[in-house]
Amino acid sequence: MTSRHAGSKMIVPVVLSGGTGSRLWPMSRASFPKQLWSLVSERSMLQETVLRGKVAGFAPPVIVCNEEHRFLIAEQLREVSVAHPSIMLEPVGRNSAPAITAAALLVAQTHPDAVLWMMAADADIKKSDALTQAMEKAVQAAEQGRVVTFGMTPTRPETGYGYIEKGDPLPGVDGAFTIRSFREKPVQAVAEGFVKDGNYFWNSGMFVFRADVLLEEMRRYAPQVLQSVQDAFEKRKTDLDFIRLDKEAFAQAPDISIDYAVAEHTQVSAVIPADLGWSDVGSWDALWDISPKTAEGNVLLGDVLAEDAHGCYVRSEGPLTAVTGLDDVVVVVTSDAVLVTHKDRAQDVKKVVDRLKNEGRSEASAHQKNYRPWGFYEGLIRNERFQVKRIVVNPGGKLSLQKHFHRAEHWVVVEGVALVTKGDEELLVRENESVYLPQGCVHRLENPGKIPLTLIEVQSGAYLGEDDIIRLEDSYNRN
Repeated sequence: MTSRHAGSKMIVPVVLSGGTGSRLWPMSRASFPKQLWSLVSERSMLQETVLRGKVAGFAPPVIVCNEEHRFLIAEQLREVSVAHPSIMLEPVGRNSAPAITAAALLVAQTHPDAVLWMMAADADIKKSDALTQAMEKAVQAAEQGRVVTFGMTPTRPETGYGYIEKGDPLPGVDGAFTIRSFREKPVQAVAEGFVKDGNYFWNSGMFVFRADVLLEEMRRYAPQVLQSVQDAFEKRKTDLDFIRLDKEAFAQAPDISIDYAVAEHTQVSAVIPADLGWSDVGSWDALWDISPKTAEGNVLLGDVLAEDAHGCYVRSEGPLTAVTGLDDVVVVVTSDAVLVTHKDRAQDVKKVVDRLKNEGRSEASAHQKNYRPWGFYEGLIRNERFQVKRIVVNPGGKLSLQKHFHRAEHWVVVEGVALVTKGDEELLVRENESVYLPQGCVHRLENPGKIPLTLIEVQSGAYLGEDDIIRLEDSYNRN
């Protein structure tokens, strides 16, 4: 693990990127969750998160994510020139405590006293100067062996966040306090009381601690988590640029957050109250709240028109979308779904996703545009016995050597040059040329050129599911 130092202390950002952000459906889905979208700036939320550590001069980050997103995350880090990241793959989701334990074990191999800055990949922070000041205090407290969290100064009686009650001032660290209690998400009246009291702060979910301290606290309060993750870490494998934790061992870890596993039990906790302009961007109304607005209070993104509308969030990822005569609504349009809801009911979007899952609808978790390590494909037309896709392969990209039992494929190149393996043949297929791949034919698609390769694929057959792929050889080590 490559390292740099901030001052005399090594500080390692640890970014957890495992959430799906279902309340931001239809944009955020399991196949492409909210942290990978550009929601609050021109960069993705993941990119904004890792750049906080890069700008501060901290060590390269440790990213903990699931296998499906590994190439997307690696590419997004490359786009913002984050060098030498460690990307650790969770074989199954087990919440934040096992994830951060794995990261701590990785860092502790070479720097057990390094300070870890744990944060989610999908939160927004507007006040970078205030963050710098808060981090200085947090690092001081962490060096003393404290498990430090950030308490966000509440701007309203929010019922969607947990709260932290501060205790006595922490000796030796100005602006840091012990923690008197953690409080669950309150009802409205209780939240109003918290804000009025002045000693309660939103729980941001960010933590700062030394690697060795966190591991010792896990040993004391969550030994089963530590044991399972240690086993998974010891049996880890390196796959290309990724660190794969052992699935069988990691699956034995309890599904528990760092808050429940350690923070609410430890005797060395501390909180830094701060106003960072923080938001967890957990719903469409929260995103409206932090976004620049028109004079009418609207947030308008994409090809949209608003006439006699006020306080609305309107976003289109495709077709022209017009809103007229409405106040305080959310309208989000993607290529395959439209969401319309009142801002006051934005939290109920998760109920829509749950219903789609129960009905077996693909829109619950997947977009029509699906990213792969070689590029992406996009569904255009689907029928019972045929479907049409647009496939884009990056320069140098190569699909797996594969075959299908239930479908045939017809490829028409519309941009670039394709190198096609068809059985024992290798064919160069240029623009406006095509190739037919019968059912059962072993084949592969490559882009040998310097520009993206775009082709139209027509599939036909009795079964068109993505699981009808028998990979015989793959450059990206996919199963």
